[in-house]
Amino acid sequence: MIMEACGSAHHWARVFGARGIEVTLLPAMYVRAYVRRSKTDAADALALLEAARCADIVAVKVKSVEQQSLQALHRTRSLWMATRTSRINALRGFCRELGLHVPVGARTGLEAIGRAVADEQSPITPLLRPIMLQLLDEIRLLETRVAQLERQLAQLARESHACKLLMSIPGIGLLTATAILAATAGSVTHFKSARHFASWFGLTPKESSSGTVRRLGRISKMGDRYLRMLLTHGARSVLRAAKVAQMKGLELIGLRQWALELQARSNHNKSACALANKMARICYAVLRYEVPGEQHKLLGVGLDALTLDSENECLVVSADDDALRRARGFDREAPPDRPEPLSTARES
Repeated sequence: MIMEACGSAHHWARVFGARGIEVTLLPAMYVRAYVRRSKTDAADALALLEAARCADIVAVKVKSVEQQSLQALHRTRSLWMATRTSRINALRGFCRELGLHVPVGARTGLEAIGRAVADEQSPITPLLRPIMLQLLDEIRLLETRVAQLERQLAQLARESHACKLLMSIPGIGLLTATAILAATAGSVTHFKSARHFASWFGLTPKESSSGTVRRLGRISKMGDRYLRMLLTHGARSVLRAAKVAQMKGLELIGLRQWALELQARSNHNKSACALANKMARICYAVLRYEVPGEQHKLLGVGLDALTLDSENECLVVSADDDALRRARGFDREAPPDRPEPLSTARES
């Protein structure tokens, strides 16, 4: 059975799979290209058959109920955080119209707004004061709910071996680890290589080439926007921590040193995207070979594999999965020396 990976598709794939029927889920955006002229049920069925014959279209892996439940927790948290942000912005706007200064930052801003609302001598009118109190109570309630949800995620992460491995990587925290677990179920064997895994996040350059001319531009931004956002924020935190450590005169090694060197050659945003790409590749290696993040060098994920093409102003990634395959024979208790540098390179 062939289906589009749309709403409730994973549920029906599990139902039919439990009855012994093999189900193939295809990305809807790729199936749409095979629809001819008007959209009808017959045209959709024909498009599905044509798309299924294309070997380049990779089928979507059917998600389990646990995966979708975990994703629902993340979606709920995102909705609560967006609502909290909108309420804070509304309060700031009310105060600004009344001539009240609110400092930058959610926590300090809410404290200042709370003091202004409690002060009877403030410019806040009696008509507006009760509404602002209700908004402050709503924000506190949302923060309580978010904290409770994060405790649930923390408990799940403590019980998940995949989350423990992912959280050993710099820049990968509770949210990113559990989000990747929800998306992949802790298994990345269906990806051909670490490059394909990073491409799945939309962190590889968008290409516009013809003939012998190759043009690489910004990242493609395909795939899950939420996961890409988490990885990018994690990369920014690594850059910030490395910068602070450098200012304190601490010795930098590994990923942080590489990130600062790349930032010196390029700019902050490009280096953050490059670091997010690197982190996605390390996540792939950690999940596939079950080696903690602090040992990722042993997997052949060289820190010099990602560079910046100054001529085209784009990211160029060198990768070879052979070193990762050689890591299968590593002794976890007494790991050998790092494999020799990669002999081949290809641009992503």
